[in-house]
Amino acid sequence: MSAIMSRQEALIGQTLEELEELMRRWGEPSYRADQLAQWLYRPVASLDEMSNLPVRLRDQLAEETIHHPCSIQAIRHSRDGTRKYLLSLDDGELIESVFIPETDRSTICISSQVGCSMGCTFCATGAQGMVRNLTAGEIVDQVLQVALDMGHTPSNVVFMGMGEPLANYAALLKSIEIINAPWGLNIGIRQITVSTCGLVPVIRRLGKVGLGITLAVSLHAADDQKRTRIMPINANYGLESLMQALHDYVRDTNRRITIEYALMAGFNDSEIDAAQLVRLLGGLLCHVNLIPVNPIRGGRHKRPRLDEVERFQSLLRRGGLQVSIRKERGGDIEAACGQLRGQWEET
Repeated sequence: MSAIMSRQEALIGQTLEELEELMRRWGEPSYRADQLAQWLYRPVASLDEMSNLPVRLRDQLAEETIHHPCSIQAIRHSRDGTRKYLLSLDDGELIESVFIPETDRSTICISSQVGCSMGCTFCATGAQGMVRNLTAGEIVDQVLQVALDMGHTPSNVVFMGMGEPLANYAALLKSIEIINAPWGLNIGIRQITVSTCGLVPVIRRLGKVGLGITLAVSLHAADDQKRTRIMPINANYGLESLMQALHDYVRDTNRRITIEYALMAGFNDSEIDAAQLVRLLGGLLCHVNLIPVNPIRGGRHKRPRLDEVERFQSLLRRGGLQVSIRKERGGDIEAACGQLRGQWEET
């Protein structure tokens, strides 16, 4: 499902061209679209705050459209400043976003779907199954809701929340356009990251578009048999086809790829696993991001000790790879994807 569950159209999620068409249909001058876009993506919480729009136009917007397709249902605050948001959609479905403050920047991780169909065994969202795709407006409004709560727009946007972004390709591209556009949120294209579990045909499509975003790939194993056990997508698009697509993506975009590797104690953290990963990634312009796995309720994957993570990092570095260990944020509020939604629905 790709449309909001209402006969009213949402304002957030519309491009400047679409807003111009809306104003034309309503008999308004074209400059009203520019004014409206400035208010929508500034953002403001209410149509009443759009002070340079005539009252009659604001009244019509209130009657015939939806301003914000998302609303904040709950916020959890971490000791490290991370905030996890549970957002309610127009049809009552719930999604999550996470805000991560840092010294010189701030990042929001946003969702692209309600649930997910990929079925990765270490992911809380995957255990919930697929409900529907998000609209571009529901994707963009996650950033705006957090901006309204925090008082400023995050500097970086990461499509790494609930869902597989490349499985919602049209809405993904439209939301990136709005997030990046000068008339939109005006966030630099190099400050936008899209994470995928490895949908090879769509990776190729994305590379040909040449957006300049950072592509992050959830790899988590360098052996086909092992990767298929934890990531069912690998049965359709194995490591050979995935790696060829990644080399082509680098060639088409000249952008370094981020390789996400969730370390799971006793499963993918041995010297053999490290050697396989070095061989697999040799020659690819990439940076490896090691992530001690976030245990989920009912899951079988355990987090390795820090010394084991550092040992694995050292093995990769000796093999010539650029590698870092992701600093855990929001661990005290279970900030991993899908955990808050799952808890909320159980209550």
